[in-house]
Amino acid sequence: MGVKLVLLFWIVMMMMRIGSGQLSSTFYSSSCPNVLSTIRAEVRSAVSKESRMGASLLRLHFHDCFVNGCDGSILLDDTSSFTGEKNAGPNANSVRGFDVVDNIKTKVEASCPGVVSCADILAVAARDSVVALGGPSWTVALGRRDSTTASQSTANSDIPAPTLNLTALISSFSNKGLSTKDLVALSGSHTIGQARCTTFRARLYNEANIDSSFATSTKANCPNSGGDNTLSPLDVTTPNTFDNAYFKNLVANKGLLHSDQQLFSGGSTNSQVNTYNSNAATFKSDFAAAMVKMGNISPLTGSQGQIRTNCRKVN
Repeated sequence: MGVKLVLLFWIVMMMMRIGSGQLSSTFYSSSCPNVLSTIRAEVRSAVSKESRMGASLLRLHFHDCFVNGCDGSILLDDTSSFTGEKNAGPNANSVRGFDVVDNIKTKVEASCPGVVSCADILAVAARDSVVALGGPSWTVALGRRDSTTASQSTANSDIPAPTLNLTALISSFSNKGLSTKDLVALSGSHTIGQARCTTFRARLYNEANIDSSFATSTKANCPNSGGDNTLSPLDVTTPNTFDNAYFKNLVANKGLLHSDQQLFSGGSTNSQVNTYNSNAATFKSDFAAAMVKMGNISPLTGSQGQIRTNCRKVN
């Protein structure tokens, strides 16, 4: 009987150990019960002031997760002895929303000091941003901890560039455990937000698979030289609403980025784009499922990392 008890105890302990490394939707239910409502209120306020902020907060989570997992590393400022990810090629002069994250963190710290990670704040803020712009909701699993390091080189290599072709895009997502279906669904996030002229100029002036009237009107905002930072909406139809217009644009050869139009260029993803083009509900449910998968990329849990008091610097 004693042996059985010891064995049972060992099994229970192993299950607890395995469970401790898992994310859970109820992670803060007792330690910080108001965290979700606090984040939601701050995100709603920020997006109501500037609708573009919804896309910016969503992008922060994406660019965080693609660099060594969803660990809040993108939020770390450079110092004299530390190089973060903010000035990597995909992020420099384009990632934004750090002040909104700071505001959320300040509010959360006031009620639950040292409890909620910056990585979790990013994950929840991304979801709440999508909801604020009319998109789907999903249950965010929580319990991520914050990294004490960052990698500018990994940000440069792993965040997919707007110049990538379909094969490279599929590979980039596959390297993170995300399927081609996830790639197409997550690319639908480009139904909101804006891009800088420098990221799509080559497509405007050199590519044939682009609607001529769309190209002409967009060139007015993006000359052949100069105006690199002038912005154009990624979805020319409904730029501030999270819907399936992005896919309708692709079918009409009105994808702004080269990487966007690659999803509908005669390749393996055409059928998925067609599905989302004709069925907004399917897109929204697939997007929500893909966001859960992306949010689960290599999180720090248990005793790994730390809970940063200030999201911009290590404790």
